[in-house]
Amino acid sequence: MAQPEERSPPLLGCDLSSSPSRRKAIVLALGHEAGGCVVLANLERFESLRAFGEWLVEPREWVGGFDFPFGLPRELVEHLGWPLQWRDCITHYAQLTRADIRSTFARFCDARPVGGKFAHRAFDKLAGSSPSMKWVNPPVAYMLHAAVPLLLAAGVHIPGLHAGDQRRVALEAYPGLLARELIGRRSYKSDEKARQNADRLIARKDLITALEKGRTRLGLRLKLTNAQHDVLAQDASGDSLDAVLCLVQAAWAQRQGAPRYGLPEQVDALEGWIITA
Repeated sequence: MAQPEERSPPLLGCDLSSSPSRRKAIVLALGHEAGGCVVLANLERFESLRAFGEWLVEPREWVGGFDFPFGLPRELVEHLGWPLQWRDCITHYAQLTRADIRSTFARFCDARPVGGKFAHRAFDKLAGSSPSMKWVNPPVAYMLHAAVPLLLAAGVHIPGLHAGDQRRVALEAYPGLLARELIGRRSYKSDEKARQNADRLIARKDLITALEKGRTRLGLRLKLTNAQHDVLAQDASGDSLDAVLCLVQAAWAQRQGAPRYGLPEQVDALEGWIITA
């Protein structure tokens, strides 16, 4: 009798809203990896940061990829005179209001030349990611402010940044990095109804097909049921698909294993790193 294929410990991918609601929830894609296949088990949605934080605290085992920045650019932090130790910096940042963040970062940008307004983390160009101090389009600075303190409060382990419960491993992911590898710069999502058109639907379907066929450098294939395929394709916001992209990145990191989970040897202990970048 054939032995059942060994499966990995649980995986998760998270697409975050910094102001979650029924209309724009936080989405978790839960699953596992077995034999090079990333199996999607289910999607969970959280309509408040409190509910999301309560889920993170639960004593379960997972390796997760989270689509929000875990750190601020060192150049910015040094300029502002904020703490240079990651946990101290996040604790200071969490005490600010969003209005404080906006005004402080705007003053920093206003004093800099056109074309160089924002400070960047070391890997932003490599990953094609937005600067983590950006407060609009997308408001990743607010996402950091909302979510990273929840990771700290939950006591999770964040490789390269913070030692915690090694049964729950949180890694910064970026779905756009994997999406661009598979479909280039085609747009596949929008929160605006008027922009949720046929071209973006086709792009989502092409992206899902590429994931299922394993056309990525990560050496993994996504395994979906027909119903799951339809859910991912029909979610025009792209939130469900982004959570699944993070799930695949988390599976790659899990395969690289502890203690680094695929992070480079030299990671700035203030800025962090995006897995697979």
